[in-house]
Amino acid sequence: MSDSAKLETLTSHWIPELIGSIISTLLVSLSLFFFDFRLALAALWVLPVSFGIVLFSAKAQNFFSRKQTKLKLACADGIQECLETIRDLRVNNAEKEYLDGLDVKIKAVEKHAIIAELGTAVFVSSAQMILKFGIVTVAIVGGSLLVSGKINVMTFFMFLLLVSRVYDPLQMALQNLAAVISVNIASERMDEILSHDIQTGAETLTNKGYDIEFKNVGFAYDSSETVLKDVSFVAKQGEVTALIGPSGGGKTTVSRLAARFWDITKGTITVGGMDISKVEPEKLMQLYSVVFQDVTLFNNTVMENIRLGKQGATDEEVIRAARMANCDEFVEKMEQGYNTMIGENGCELSGGERQRISIARAFLKDAPIVFLDEATASLDVDNENIVQESLSRLIQNKTVMIIAHRMRTVANTDHIVVLKDGMVAQDGKPEELINEEGIYQHMLSYRQNQKTGRLHNVGKCHSTKTVRGKKKSSYARR
Repeated sequence: MSDSAKLETLTSHWIPELIGSIISTLLVSLSLFFFDFRLALAALWVLPVSFGIVLFSAKAQNFFSRKQTKLKLACADGIQECLETIRDLRVNNAEKEYLDGLDVKIKAVEKHAIIAELGTAVFVSSAQMILKFGIVTVAIVGGSLLVSGKINVMTFFMFLLLVSRVYDPLQMALQNLAAVISVNIASERMDEILSHDIQTGAETLTNKGYDIEFKNVGFAYDSSETVLKDVSFVAKQGEVTALIGPSGGGKTTVSRLAARFWDITKGTITVGGMDISKVEPEKLMQLYSVVFQDVTLFNNTVMENIRLGKQGATDEEVIRAARMANCDEFVEKMEQGYNTMIGENGCELSGGERQRISIARAFLKDAPIVFLDEATASLDVDNENIVQESLSRLIQNKTVMIIAHRMRTVANTDHIVVLKDGMVAQDGKPEELINEEGIYQHMLSYRQNQKTGRLHNVGKCHSTKTVRGKKKSSYARR
């Protein structure tokens, strides 16, 4: 926002004023040469010198601007983080320590702002001061010519009068020139966005079926951070494919690449034999419904938040989708029903209610491919059961890809892909992988050991009591 504001000020104020000053100076300069070229040269030699000083300062100004931008970003991030985490900071008695660190960032911005202003002022003020030497040289050269009888008094006084006026707009022009140079860093930052390649492709879908196939896929966010390496598997139509594995293994990245949120570095991803990299992204998204773990809602009615899944859907279609997602259970309790405003990002709703609205969108869209990003991970048991019931209806007869961290989520899946360190560590049906030594078997054993340990501890707590300093079985006592 700040970069955009600078560019707006640049185009609407600084550049027009700079051009206006230059044009007016050129016209006056030409008229001075018409009267006497010697006095004109005496008056105007300072112009290229002054502008040269300001232009020479570009490297220093860019350095100051880059440093200032870096400090401002750090300060803004710190303030935003503080606002978002203030409860955690207070609960852990870390508020004072965090605010002390934030004060350091704020003071760093203030300190460097002063340094940057002084650094720019050194060049601009020097250039403006040199302009004044033009009056001196006109007086010296004009006086010499007047004594020698080469000009008359009127010409001499006319030049002194004009020169004293012609430098006034140029002083502002030098400031505007320095301001134009300082915007270079903001332009570079915005150009990082504009320089990204635009995803394009065909407007026609040519897929035959909805199998999703990864063939030797590699992906990196930038040249130094490889996320996926030679990933190959097939998520078949009518089956539920689970992506599991340690955190950071690339599960979420795989699902995002399948929907062409990003373009892969190498290999191919196909849907029904159609290379998705050759399809226009918005056209491709007609095939997908995505239910994220973190739901995004808008400060609008329940009806309009669900209608986002299918623009132009009728109220009846929206209500039908809401019922399939079990939204009617809580919507009917609202005073205005489906026309109830739910607040910023659905702040008036519980986590389970927000998740069900997200599932209702997917029902309304009714796409043949469904991605579920651990959609029930943050829900309590009651809400999880309701959401799971809705999801079971949503995924019938579709190509389904589930990102899972908990083993119970993948208990009834048809196909499991285990990802570790950006590679496929295991790939197969659950009944095959359970007998195969590897990550899947280890995760199952770990979960089973956890359940056994919890049951053992609970039974131990309930089965013994201390009587007169001795432990005695509660069942024996009964």
